[in-house]
Amino acid sequence: MTKIILPGQTIGIIGGGQLGRMMALAAKEAGFKIAVLDPAIDSPTGQVADVQIIAPYNDMHALEELAEASDVITYEFENIDVTGLEKLAEIAYVPQGSELIRITQNRIFEKRAISEAGVPIAEYISASSFSELEEKSSQLPFPFVVKTARGGYDGKGQQTVTSKEELALAEPLFQNGECVAEAFVEFTKEISVIIQRNVQGEMTILPIGENVHRDHILHQTIVPALVMESTIEKAKEAAAKIASHLDMIGTLAVEMFVLENGEILVNELAPRPHNSGHYSIEGTNISQFHQHVRAICGWPLREPKLWADTVMVNILGEHVAPLTAKISRYPNWSVHLYGKDEAKHKRKMGHVTILTEDLQGTLIEIDESGIWPK
Repeated sequence: MTKIILPGQTIGIIGGGQLGRMMALAAKEAGFKIAVLDPAIDSPTGQVADVQIIAPYNDMHALEELAEASDVITYEFENIDVTGLEKLAEIAYVPQGSELIRITQNRIFEKRAISEAGVPIAEYISASSFSELEEKSSQLPFPFVVKTARGGYDGKGQQTVTSKEELALAEPLFQNGECVAEAFVEFTKEISVIIQRNVQGEMTILPIGENVHRDHILHQTIVPALVMESTIEKAKEAAAKIASHLDMIGTLAVEMFVLENGEILVNELAPRPHNSGHYSIEGTNISQFHQHVRAICGWPLREPKLWADTVMVNILGEHVAPLTAKISRYPNWSVHLYGKDEAKHKRKMGHVTILTEDLQGTLIEIDESGIWPK
């Protein structure tokens, strides 16, 4: 079933975080109304929504209420209840469906799907228990990374193992169920490919960004990625293969490792707008959030164009105070804060975007600002 959703109609969003907030703001520019389901009373999305439904994500009565209030429903994060989403799709228009969520919630399912799409990934093994990991560990060279199959983000739920003696360090991960062990990849850069696809099957890809992490959390995204043109083409081709294989609608972020020879390996998928795509709000002629709204509403997609070299830097809890104190010194910075109530250490509170004609000078400016000490 394909529908065209028009201004004045209501977009329902499952999840009230910053991604939903930016999605809602983009939708409101086009005249849509917003309904949001989130357990928090004052969620970032709830602050800008027309209708707030405050309840757990798996509350079927709340999902029914969201269905009644909405003409189309999307989601802003992947850790939602698949069963609830399946039932919701029976009574409401959920063009993205639930299958993509089911696959990306589980690293084993995800890796299998990427391989089936004909896209390269790092060598891996799966194990349902620690004893099974011990038995299979000889199939991978050390070092390797053990990750919980479900859950875990920003470096949580994983353990690097450098020798057989260190295997025991990974045993606690199995308290959360099955795990995967991935061969350690010697990569030169990490890039993100944000691909978007509407209900008619039209696909577009944002200019590809290069990601820099600190303490397993995305620190900054540099666009365009400083890689060979042949790598860009391989990355786009891989993302398109995955999106087509999964029959994806909406937004899919494909995180990839770039090897020294310019080849790519896919690391992870995120079936939603992504932190590394925030730069597109100022940096391109169509942001990932505007494009996502177009995709789920059945509108034609716009071919993305980068206005200038762009750097996006995350604002964590510890960066809010120094940023606030110094922002008057940087008139070229675009500041986004997400409306979260408490600036906790390592919590994503916002981001800064900088369009520049001097990329290296801007990277130096960011470091010398003192807001993001290394």
